[in-house]
Amino acid sequence: MKINCLIVDDEPVARKILQEYIEELDWLQLVGQAENPLKAINLMAQHSVDLLFLDIEMPQMSGLELLKKLTCPPVVIITTAYPTYAIEGFELDVLDYLLKPISIDRFLKSALKVKSLFEQKNKALPPTIDYFFVKCEGNIERIELRYLLYVKALENYIIIQTSQRKYITYLTMKGLEEYLPPEQFVKIHKSYLVPIAKIDRIERNEVHIGNEKLPLSRTLRADVLQRIDEKLVKR
Repeated sequence: MKINCLIVDDEPVARKILQEYIEELDWLQLVGQAENPLKAINLMAQHSVDLLFLDIEMPQMSGLELLKKLTCPPVVIITTAYPTYAIEGFELDVLDYLLKPISIDRFLKSALKVKSLFEQKNKALPPTIDYFFVKCEGNIERIELRYLLYVKALENYIIIQTSQRKYITYLTMKGLEEYLPPEQFVKIHKSYLVPIAKIDRIERNEVHIGNEKLPLSRTLRADVLQRIDEKLVKR
């Protein structure tokens, strides 16, 4: 795990100290340094930045003003000589507040806090599922999610329709539904499960996927529309 860092500080000595500290820790990777917030904005547009070491009092714009302008800020550690901004900083959800001169011990304590935070985030992410296997006509077949169009339940077996072919396998809809990533699939009918990304159009009581017109049940319609609404471009 590498955590990409950006230093924003108008003092060359302060930047150099932080750079040396960062280079001592193998889970931190310095992707850039900026002497003012405007340059920092440009660097964040060019690089993926996970962690910002942010000074407060700088020319043109303060560090806190920069932080307020970021719509999706990275994790932020304030580095400043002024303790008076601590409350405002923590109101902006900064992770830590380091007072200059920053000792290596205090830096390490903050860096370990960052490491723990990112480890917890990584643990919380569900495993990525790109494919699964099913038994079909005496064979074991690999089904790629990117080709899957819909799943149809028929008594004690299901039909898996992909853009390439149809698979018939003795499984229950519930068993397959529990295995698939729920954020990617939605049930449109008691007998149909579809990938949200493959829906081309919803028209009255039908869901269109390619050339297929699948039934949309009245009881599940609200749930389907809510899932679609999450990806609907709005004014």
